[in-house]
Amino acid sequence: MAKLFLSYAREDADAAKQLAACLGNAGHEVWWDKQIQGGSRFSDEIDRALKSAEAIVVLWSDSSVQSAWVQDEAAEGRDTGRLIPVTLGGCRPPLGFRQFHSIDLGQWDARGEPESLDDVIAAIAKTATATPIADEHPKAKAREHKASVCVLPFVNMSGDTEQEYFSDGITEDIITDLSKVSALSVVARNTAFTFKGRSLDVKEVAQAMGVTHVLEGSVRKAGSRVRITAQLIDGAAGDHLWAERFDRELTDIFAIQDEISKSIVAALQLKLLPEEKKAIEARGTSSVEAYNLYLMARQQLIDGAFGDPRRDETIVRICQQATVLDPNYAQAWALMAFAQSELRFWHGRDAHALPAAEKALAIDPNLAEVRCVKARYLEEEGKQEEADREIQEALKLDPESWEVNREAARMMFREGRIKDAVPYFEKAAALMDSDWHNSSMLMSCYHDAGNEENLQRVARMTLERAQVALAKDPTNGAAIAVGASALARFGETDRAKEWIQRGLLLDPSNLSMRYNLACALIMELDDNNAALDVLGPFFEEVKSPIHVKHLEADPDLNPIRELPRFKDMLALAKQRIGMPA
Repeated sequence: MAKLFLSYAREDADAAKQLAACLGNAGHEVWWDKQIQGGSRFSDEIDRALKSAEAIVVLWSDSSVQSAWVQDEAAEGRDTGRLIPVTLGGCRPPLGFRQFHSIDLGQWDARGEPESLDDVIAAIAKTATATPIADEHPKAKAREHKASVCVLPFVNMSGDTEQEYFSDGITEDIITDLSKVSALSVVARNTAFTFKGRSLDVKEVAQAMGVTHVLEGSVRKAGSRVRITAQLIDGAAGDHLWAERFDRELTDIFAIQDEISKSIVAALQLKLLPEEKKAIEARGTSSVEAYNLYLMARQQLIDGAFGDPRRDETIVRICQQATVLDPNYAQAWALMAFAQSELRFWHGRDAHALPAAEKALAIDPNLAEVRCVKARYLEEEGKQEEADREIQEALKLDPESWEVNREAARMMFREGRIKDAVPYFEKAAALMDSDWHNSSMLMSCYHDAGNEENLQRVARMTLERAQVALAKDPTNGAAIAVGASALARFGETDRAKEWIQRGLLLDPSNLSMRYNLACALIMELDDNNAALDVLGPFFEEVKSPIHVKHLEADPDLNPIRELPRFKDMLALAKQRIGMPA
């Protein structure tokens, strides 16, 4: 009989226990996390159980569809052909799993055998027969029929930490280039960069990522010269399959990147299709100076203080210089438009992002992030259907984009589709580890859903990321606000109140901070009057209808909606902006 892994939410423990017993009585070996012994490492136990399972049975319910843990375990089953989804009460699986037929357990009350147990057992028999037990990391099953590679972050050897943006940019571009080769599977950037700065055994990396090969290297940039070393290593044997050192003028950087990508393709004996060769050679610009500036601006986006307008002002300033050097540099126009839209819609600045967005799309209509900028303007104009179409097109163009997933989630949230927004907030938070905003939005979503387990998880994530941001800039009011909310969630009331006072002293004109402080005061500290005091300047200064639309959908404000003072402030703000009462 088959070895099974049972994935479920804590709220469904009784149903999971009974289903495990039913499957065990049918002769199957069922693993579920109640089997973990004291002193075990939880994640290690789960990973081993997932690795050895012949089928992964996922119990979808109103609780489990909100669980990132269950979705991760379900994704292992989906990506390796071992998924058996079952539902309680006709629950609809989350996005990404709806294309799979689910076995409905109906109104089963977790007693006795569910009527559809035979269907589950039949599905197990079919899946276990078709899927041999994995003897590698589960992700390897999705890659076993093609060559695969993990590109480790190239080490900055320039002796100047300020040059980190350049070595990171080179790494990202090589990942992007190799991802264009259909015969090659490439580990995503956000996953590969979790290894940055760590001392690594390449064979362990290959095993952990389920890849056949690992690429590592270094970058030394000094004046007009650049030296790049790269070596492709066999993940099983640890031998070098290819290695090269490039010592060139900086103006040769594009040629070096092309040579690295093509050398890897050749070393792996892969066929590079003509359109793939053309895509790899397309750099967006022929100006090395403009490219260098773009990498610098992109690093600001990734490592800059999220929620700080100075980050976005810096990005705009650098991209403007890049587009002067190359007026047809679509990526620079796109990044500029994104930062300008942040200044306009997030910080309430008088910034206009549409000209840069239209310029970028005129050069390259396939830039997903620019669609998000257009969607924001369409939403502001009340053209919701058109805005939704832009977001859907952006998701189709680049489903792995942080900007796209974040904007999709926020738009769904503003439309009141909070449950639909959760997977996109989760993905955005996973794609950028400096992003505390999306994790804080998940706090609102999981609080509204009554999902305490995930609420605690994302609150911890939010606090940790806010602390990192504040270590860089202690005056970042927006980070102070979400950190205060997380502290209050963990019962550190005095410390949370101290953070609130500090934020109001350091950054009193920050409207985003005021809004989030009000949410903390309402939801965590039960002080509605203080929340209204904090919101006063927000209502007096808010400029965008999108901000008003957000607060009208935000469940965090439900406890104060019927208070006369709140109603008066909202009505005056709508009147000033020109929104209908």
